[in-house]
Amino acid sequence: MPLDLSLYLVTDSTPAILKGRDLCTVVEEAIKGGVTIVQYRDKTSDTGDLIATASKLHQVTQKYGIPLLINDRVDVALAIGAEGVHLGQDDMVFDAAKKLLPKGAIIGISTSTVQEAQKAIADGADYIGIGTMFATSTKTNTKSILGTAGTQALLKAISDSPVGTVAIGGINHSNVQRVLYQSRCDAKGLDGVAIVSAIVGAEDPQTSAEKFTHLIKSTPTFALTCQTSRADEVDALLRDVPAIVRKMTEVHPLVHNMINFVVANFVANVALSIGASPIMAPYGDEAQDLCKFDGALLINMGTLTSESVSNYQKALQAYNARGNPVIYDPVGAAATEIRRNAVSTLMAGGYFDLIKGNEGEIRQVWGSGAVQQRGVDSGPSTLDEQQKARLTRDLARREHNVVLLTGATDYLSDGERVIAVENGHPYLGRVTGTGCAIGSVSGCFLAAHRSDKLLAVLSGLLMFEIAAENAASKDYVRGPGSFVPAFLDELYAIQTAAAKGDESWLAGRAKVHEVKV
Repeated sequence: MPLDLSLYLVTDSTPAILKGRDLCTVVEEAIKGGVTIVQYRDKTSDTGDLIATASKLHQVTQKYGIPLLINDRVDVALAIGAEGVHLGQDDMVFDAAKKLLPKGAIIGISTSTVQEAQKAIADGADYIGIGTMFATSTKTNTKSILGTAGTQALLKAISDSPVGTVAIGGINHSNVQRVLYQSRCDAKGLDGVAIVSAIVGAEDPQTSAEKFTHLIKSTPTFALTCQTSRADEVDALLRDVPAIVRKMTEVHPLVHNMINFVVANFVANVALSIGASPIMAPYGDEAQDLCKFDGALLINMGTLTSESVSNYQKALQAYNARGNPVIYDPVGAAATEIRRNAVSTLMAGGYFDLIKGNEGEIRQVWGSGAVQQRGVDSGPSTLDEQQKARLTRDLARREHNVVLLTGATDYLSDGERVIAVENGHPYLGRVTGTGCAIGSVSGCFLAAHRSDKLLAVLSGLLMFEIAAENAASKDYVRGPGSFVPAFLDELYAIQTAAAKGDESWLAGRAKVHEVKV
């Protein structure tokens, strides 16, 4: 019978977690809630106490027909007849444990690198534990924090192996679906998640386990359905754009902007001009109420303060829990150490339906390393079209979302299709807030049309950039100062035309092509 790793419980007997309760009672309640395998982990008790507790636990797990594994201690596993052991990189080596344990005993190995995973598989491990996923207080000797991107890379490297995989470290109700969704690569995904304090430390372990079971079995509301590229992909998308713009004007979506104060007024006016309802609310606790309107959240970190990231995290979690779209604009991501750290924290803290930024910002989010920005400017481009398209596609594929790399030519991808957009006007680069406004506009369209996120963002982008071209062509527009009011007027003109079913604003105007990478 295959090993069911889907909800893997790792025990913790420390007073802060167990809170004076009986460990066996907590474990039994968790099993009733859906736990499929239990690992008894206790690094401090004497051998006699370990055997006594493990024996009681084994009676519980045998009652429900699930395996009990002992962390590290092969002798304890042998003493009580446990189903197997889990070994860390610093514990007994696999071959020695295999010789001591009876035939058929389960042996799992902790891994944090591709090399460790490949060795564990070659040795014959029944499953591998992958971690640490996120920072956690229950384990202080972590070699590295992998996150979903690191886990995905590890899974890709062992995709030809059928060995079971389970992730551990900082996984809870708010992130378990994202962990499973974003960690998977094309050929291999996680078989389960290992939970410690979120069950053992819960007030009601059974209810907590039941919630995990439900979340693990359910498709996340933010899951992206990538469309396979068609022979007439661009034409097919452009045929749908007018209907999406009209749909957005009819929905009149709320867009919650956590945006830098330099551009707040302009971005609010842009949202109003396209027919949306903006609110500028940097206070994260408000998101619990605002997300109930089923609009979108924009996190734009243009003006960071010491409180910004914690507020972003609160809002991100609220909108993720609701399943509403979230847009991330990592303004100046590579400019300072504080901003680079903010990017890491936010990328680990939730799911973004769209990541939008210039070349330097997108490269920083990807993690290419040698990126340096001066302020919010992208800096000189070092990538050609193919490289920009590949970066955009690869980040979208890694994060299972949509990515927009902005510039003279914009690159948009959902991990499969890559669309280049050459509309717009140089005046957009001469007005503060136009780039930030694209994030807000994208949020409006993602809130209105969720079945194809790439199409939603493309529709908003074309509306925005064609309006800019129309404004710049006016006789009375002589520069950025006169461009801004004309631009708002043109956005409004497209919105009113779209509401009436007039598609002439788009006819023959889109400068769009698909990039094959």
